[in-house]
Amino acid sequence: MVEPLGNHYVVARPVYSEHLFNEEHEKLHRYHKTFWDHLKLYFRCSPQRVKKVALGLFPVASWLPAYRFREWILSDIVSGINTGLVAVLQGLAFALLVNVPPGYGLYAAFFPVLVYFIFGTSRHISVGPFPVLSLMVGGAVVRLVPDDSTGNGTSTNISAINEERVMVAASVTFLSGVFQLLLGILQFGFIVIYLSQSLISGFTTAAAVHVVVSQLKFMLQLPVPGYNKPLGIIYTLKSVFSQITDTNIADLVTSLIVLLVVFVVKEMNDRYKAKLPTPIPIELLVTVLAALISYFINFEEKYNVAVVGKLEEGFQVPVAPDVGVLQKCIGDSISIAIVGFAVAFSVAKVYSIKYDYPLDGNQELIAFGLGNIVGGSFKGFASSTALSRSGVQESTGGKTQIAGIISAAIVLIVISAIGFLLAPLQKSVLASLALGNLKGMLMQFKEIGILWRKDKYDCVIWVVTFLAAIFLGLDIGLATAVAFQLLTVVIRSQIPGCAVLANVGRSNIYKNRKDYKDVYEPEGVKIFKCASPIFFANTEFFREKLITAVGFNPQRILRKRNKALRKVRKMLKKGELQVTPKGLICMANHTHESDEELDNNKIEELDQPTSMTDLPIQINWGADLPPSITMPRVDIHSIILDFSSVSFIDFSAMRVLQKTLREFVRINIDIYIAAAHEGLLEKLERCAFFDEEIKPSMFFLTIHDAVLHILLKKDIDSSPELKLPEGKGNSNNYVIIPSNGLRSRECMVRFPSLLVALQP
Repeated sequence: MVEPLGNHYVVARPVYSEHLFNEEHEKLHRYHKTFWDHLKLYFRCSPQRVKKVALGLFPVASWLPAYRFREWILSDIVSGINTGLVAVLQGLAFALLVNVPPGYGLYAAFFPVLVYFIFGTSRHISVGPFPVLSLMVGGAVVRLVPDDSTGNGTSTNISAINEERVMVAASVTFLSGVFQLLLGILQFGFIVIYLSQSLISGFTTAAAVHVVVSQLKFMLQLPVPGYNKPLGIIYTLKSVFSQITDTNIADLVTSLIVLLVVFVVKEMNDRYKAKLPTPIPIELLVTVLAALISYFINFEEKYNVAVVGKLEEGFQVPVAPDVGVLQKCIGDSISIAIVGFAVAFSVAKVYSIKYDYPLDGNQELIAFGLGNIVGGSFKGFASSTALSRSGVQESTGGKTQIAGIISAAIVLIVISAIGFLLAPLQKSVLASLALGNLKGMLMQFKEIGILWRKDKYDCVIWVVTFLAAIFLGLDIGLATAVAFQLLTVVIRSQIPGCAVLANVGRSNIYKNRKDYKDVYEPEGVKIFKCASPIFFANTEFFREKLITAVGFNPQRILRKRNKALRKVRKMLKKGELQVTPKGLICMANHTHESDEELDNNKIEELDQPTSMTDLPIQINWGADLPPSITMPRVDIHSIILDFSSVSFIDFSAMRVLQKTLREFVRINIDIYIAAAHEGLLEKLERCAFFDEEIKPSMFFLTIHDAVLHILLKKDIDSSPELKLPEGKGNSNNYVIIPSNGLRSRECMVRFPSLLVALQP
């Protein structure tokens, strides 16, 4: 019964152990589905199931019929045109990161959009090239087809090298799409949870630094080879600075001007976005202006600058991936698949929360997987979503993926009709545009200070991820970062937070005794909390912390007591001890015997329960013993283990816990476990955890139930006439009356003929 009294409350109920509670309250027996039950349910065939699967596989069939044509079409068209123009320029720019001709970036900005329109569940992200993925694909391309490659042994010109690189990029993209598709089919959408926000932030920041370094050769027009290996960034910078005197001044000046203009205008877009009807399309304006200036001044001939050159009109014939490349790029493809999905899902989740619609991680894997498979077949490279491009699509009024189709139409126009207009555009301009989109990633350096103040573990993960990705490369760096992150989880769970609790405010609240002044600890009772699951990695730590909390090792006490009993028996047999009403009296000087002699090579016998049935007196270990027998003093009689934070115990930990509890029981210390969840108790029963010494009756609903039970038992032991009648436990009711405003708060515990107040 709970009765509110203003800002107080009154609770009256019995003191419950788990056993008594289950006796009084009938428990429902639930059927827990097995793996085969879930498998049968998953493959069950019914009209409703078929419809649900079809709508889940083709989300477009759900939202397209409900499309508000008159309200949304204009916004989607405007958004699609703006996004399409940005997609064209980013496709051309990010192709430089992949080390393939710029025109192939348009394929990566076209085909995945069409596939995502049908299979994707996000309405606002813009699918296409992403600088981090482009750089990761480019790493595989450079590794397999380096700048000094001779191709198949006969091709020695640049065109042949480009063809090989395009084939490698397409094959890696195809394989990453296959991995994403398989993960989606197998319902592995949860894999993204293993990439924390700190890890993604550190990784993308390192990738942004790699992008900056990789674009230096285009901005300075230097023949810098690619280094896709550990410390590759160091070798690249060394190559750049060793040739710095050969810099093309025209490209350098153009790059600096473009960077300055892009950064300034983007800053204006961010600062005045509430007042601007649409962001200023600075990338488009700069591209058009740079192409016109280059064409009319003839930069290519006058200043020997590198230009985009002629873009192939139309589409490439679909090709099958190169099996030889697939075998060499499995690791790269897995990294690309996971990073691409993680970034895209993170962005999509932001918009799904903002606009309140569901997002399916498994379906997103399928959509991106199919997009990369189709894109790779048409010689595109890996796609995800770029933060800036998705921001343009959303901020210009995009409502659905209709805007994505419009943007794909813009890319199609460039591919099929007007691509030739970009031929005189300098590659240094594209490199600068690629860097202009990295501001958000580079600004993530600010997170280090924030994370250090909020969570030092996350800060360390960020720094380790960044350094690993910088110096080991993006592929090895990502694997290293994930391994380190999981290691931090293991370390944190291996060294859980343990504390000794005490009653606070004379109520039913128990907190760490070190954190509060007004605390009460029942005499002879220790309340120990472990704030973590207990498993093989931390079970010894748990045992050590428990022993430290109680102040003695129960195994050592047990062995000393058994040794003392052996000594007492031997002295009684020799007549050196005499039993008197006052206890044992030593009648002679007993010669000292070493522990080794007493052990008699039977150490296992010392770990058995003490037995005094053959002695003429029951020894009180707390009383005075004969001078020749010394025994450590044990000042506690009960231990309560707070298992409210223990979500599971594995079999190895169960054995150690059983051994530890048995040692305490054998030295006459009562053990109670409080607030354990139902599944834990059931698992212990299944694993034969209980025996004659460790019984299910030690489990109590709450810490306070256990404390009250101990106090009642102590008073009954000292006053046998107060023994309660046997029953279901409703005869030992207690009442809790907390009072928030009084200094003299106390918790009144009412038993029949007994009143106990929790106060010193």
